[in-house]
Amino acid sequence: QVQLEESGGGLVQAGGSLRLSCAASGSMFRLNAMGWYRQVAGKQREAVATITDRDSTNYADSVKGRFTISRDNAKNTFSLQMNSLKPEDTAVYYCNAAGSRWFGRDRNFEVWGQGTLVTVSS
Repeated sequence: QVQLEESGGGLVQAGGSLRLSCAASGSMFRLNAMGWYRQVAGKQREAVATITDRDSTNYADSVKGRFTISRDNAKNTFSLQMNSLKPEDTAVYYCNAAGSRWFGRDRNFEVWGQGTLVTVSS
């Protein structure tokens, strides 16, 4: 079983920075695609940034130039560096990963982290 544990959320003033981290636990698996999503009350969950095992990245227009997603293959972790934060960035952020297990009937999987709250004050 593969699980994601995320951390790094908190309260920050506008213009500040936070770094979110997501760690995948388990054994005998690889991560193929990873991403960060966020959700606010009354709105759908939206993709913020994604990265593949080829280090191809995509960003939402609202965060381009401010957020950076990266991965550490050896540690099975990935992060989201958030700079120049704005109040509209306030949301619960979720990490997501898709990968494959070395063994088992259903080798492909997709998992979500538990969510971490980011609050940006004006």
